[in-house]
Amino acid sequence: MIELGKSYSLTVVSKTGFGVYLDGENLGEVLLPRKFVPPQLAVGERIEVFLYLDSEDRPVATTQKPKARVGEFAYLKAVDRTEVGTFLDWGLDKDLLVPFAEQHRPMAVGHAYLVYLYLDKHDGRIVASSKIDKFLDDERPHHFRPRQAVDLIIANSTDLGYKAIINHSHWGVLYKSDLYERLSFGQSKRGFIKNIRPDGKIDLILHGGQETRDNNAKKIENYLRKHNGFAPLHDKSDPQLITDLLGMSKAAFKKAIGNLYKQRVITIEKEGIRLVER
Repeated sequence: MIELGKSYSLTVVSKTGFGVYLDGENLGEVLLPRKFVPPQLAVGERIEVFLYLDSEDRPVATTQKPKARVGEFAYLKAVDRTEVGTFLDWGLDKDLLVPFAEQHRPMAVGHAYLVYLYLDKHDGRIVASSKIDKFLDDERPHHFRPRQAVDLIIANSTDLGYKAIINHSHWGVLYKSDLYERLSFGQSKRGFIKNIRPDGKIDLILHGGQETRDNNAKKIENYLRKHNGFAPLHDKSDPQLITDLLGMSKAAFKKAIGNLYKQRVITIEKEGIRLVER
């Protein structure tokens, strides 16, 4: 079933002077305005579009790419405030409304907010809410597993670290002890499931797997090239010094230099590591 607030590849069924009509299946024929129609688009061809309601509550299509879709969270900037609520820039010509009743605290133009997009049950319009907790149900079953790669949106900071939204559906925690970079509210990151606790709570980590090990090795090589081929770091170095210079944990550093040494990319000396001249 075709739904508003999502993207689809739809077929052109007819052309008019003000655009083309697409087969919206259960929504009927949906207009793609002329300014979004590629010059060579013909009847019978398909085109990728996003669907929403126009000012007269009719389904309409656009080739513009929204920053978020219905059922997703996003960090968006407020661009206008009216008697009905605050409007956010979500990448389309028509801005996204956050009704006053759905604002966790009053929104100010020029500031950005973490919001959830949903369809208003009264008029079917796409709206947003900054009351994000009510859209995250940790009691809902999930199929996450340790070491699984996931998409994260950084949210609240706590004494333990940061809370993050996992794949737009559940809360997880990134612990300070596992972080070696600065994070900011609303930031999107790729991460991994570290552990699922007996109570169902989810622990997260930003780095893991072969890709991360390869990236750490590249960081070390790049640092060496920028510093005359030498770094005053070794397996006895202060962990904080390693984090400050390379942005990784001491454990990750030791694994990376071990692999670089085996590949004869570096030599390990008493005072540090040195890049092998090739």
